[in-house]
Amino acid sequence: MKLLEPITIGGLSLKNRMVMAPMTRSRADATGNLIPLTTLYYQQRATAGLIISEGIAISKEAIGMPFISGLYTQEQIAGWKKVTDAVHQSGGKIIAQLWHTGRAAHSANKDGEMPVAPSAVAIENQEVYTGFGRSGFETPRELTHAGIKAVLQDYRQAAINALEAGFDGVELHAAFGYLPNQFLSESSNTRTDEYGGSIENRSRFILEVLKQLITVAGADKVGIKLSPSSIYHGIMDQDPVAVYTYLLEELDKLPLAYIHIMQPMFPVDEFPQYPKDVIPAFGHLIRKPLIINAGYTRATAEEMLQEDKAQLVSFGALFLSNPDLPERFRLNAALNVLDRDTMYGGGDAKGYTDYPFLEQQ
Repeated sequence: MKLLEPITIGGLSLKNRMVMAPMTRSRADATGNLIPLTTLYYQQRATAGLIISEGIAISKEAIGMPFISGLYTQEQIAGWKKVTDAVHQSGGKIIAQLWHTGRAAHSANKDGEMPVAPSAVAIENQEVYTGFGRSGFETPRELTHAGIKAVLQDYRQAAINALEAGFDGVELHAAFGYLPNQFLSESSNTRTDEYGGSIENRSRFILEVLKQLITVAGADKVGIKLSPSSIYHGIMDQDPVAVYTYLLEELDKLPLAYIHIMQPMFPVDEFPQYPKDVIPAFGHLIRKPLIINAGYTRATAEEMLQEDKAQLVSFGALFLSNPDLPERFRLNAALNVLDRDTMYGGGDAKGYTDYPFLEQQ
C-alpha cells in the first residue's frame, strides 16, 4: 500500500505518506497556552508520517477565535516544546502551521482590538464565534504599509519561535480566507499600492512571508497550504485559475518542502469559475511534493498516490477520531465514529484523547 510507504520531502524522512491535517480544536487557555492534554493528543497521533499542527496564532493581533494556541510568548513556546518532544520520542515528525486570521476575527476575542486586513472590507453573510456568542464580522482596520511590514516580522519571529519549540518546519496557512488568502483575493483586497490591484501585486504578501520563513527555517523546511476553490470567509475571484496559476508558478521558484492544497469543502456549483477538482486544474503546475487534502478515504487516497497525482494525503477528521489511522488502513479495519459535538472546545479528554486504539477495542 503506497500510503504506508516511506518518503522524503525536503529534509524530512517520513515513515509513511499519511499526514495529519491541521485542525483547530479550540482547547488552549484564554492566554493561548496549551492545556496538558495537548501533548498526549499529538503524541497519540505520531503514527502519522507527518503531523501539521493546529493553526497557531503568530501574534496577539493574529487571533480570530477564543481558546486558540499561540507561539509568541515564552510560556507558549515551552508548551509546544513538550508536544514536539513527545512526538519525536514516539518516532513522529511535526510541523507548525503559522496562522493569522486577519479579518476573519472579532474584537471581542482580541481584548477589544479591531481585526486587521488588507482592506476595510467586512465578511458578509457569515458569523464568528466569540466568548459572548455568535456575532457578525466587523469591518476590519486596513493595514498600513508599516503594518504590513510588522506582520511580516511577526511571521518571521513565529518561525524562530517554532524552531525553538522543536518543530521540524513551518507551514504558512494561506487558505480558507485567512490573512494571506485575503491579500490574494480581489474580493477582500481593494488596495491600490504594491500589495493590491494586479494578480502579481496581490500575490506579493504571500511570497514575502514565505521568503521570511525560508530565511529563518532554511530551504526545504517550509510548506504552504492553499485552497484554490474555497469561497469561505467571503473569498471571491472572477478568475481564480489565473490567480493560482501565477502564484503556483512563483512558488515553484522557492525552495519549499511541499505544497498542501485543499479540494473544495463546500459546493461551488453556483460559481463555475472555480474548479470542482483542484488536481486537473493545478496539479500540472506543482513540481514540489504535493499533499492533497479534504474528504479523502483509504481508497481514494491510495488511488491518488498510485496515479502519481500527489505524493502525500492529509486527513483531518479521520486522524482526529483514529489516532492509529495508519494501522487501521494497513489492516483495513473499522474506523471510530467522529463525535462532532466535541470537535471544538473543552478542557477534558472527551472527544480529544479518549478515542480508542484498535487494541483497546
